[in-house]
Amino acid sequence: MRAAELAEEFPVVDLDSDALAAARLLAEHRLPGLVVTEASGCPHTVLPASDVVQFLVPPYVRDDPSLAGVLSESMADRVADKLGGRTVRELLPGEPRELPRVDADDTIVEVAATMARLRCPLVAVMRDRTLLGVVSASRLLEHALTPR
Repeated sequence: MRAAELAEEFPVVDLDSDALAAARLLAEHRLPGLVVTEASGCPHTVLPASDVVQFLVPPYVRDDPSLAGVLSESMADRVADKLGGRTVRELLPGEPRELPRVDADDTIVEVAATMARLRCPLVAVMRDRTLLGVVSASRLLEHALTPR
């Protein structure tokens, strides 16, 4: 099986998309991440849902997780306010990550190796500079675990 055969349509956002809208897309569809494109439509990176969650946690709590227990529920309810007025670009780490991408003709093992190496739940399936779709880790596992 080739990557193009496993690829599925998947929501994408661009670098200047609204961060709160992107977070809602992740939440409403229970996605492991989103493909982020440049203005040209070419994939730029993958934004894992875990990075959005990390952005929501105050730095002092990330430094000392025991402080999470002292936050009031009302304060926790306002944590999503941090996303208001921000762009997807602001959620990305300062150091650009390698785009998790595979070629349309890559095998399932090559797809799995890319996911494992980059520790990313999604890979973009490309033919030249065109995004054909995405292979998620759950889709890959579904295929790998289905008896033939």
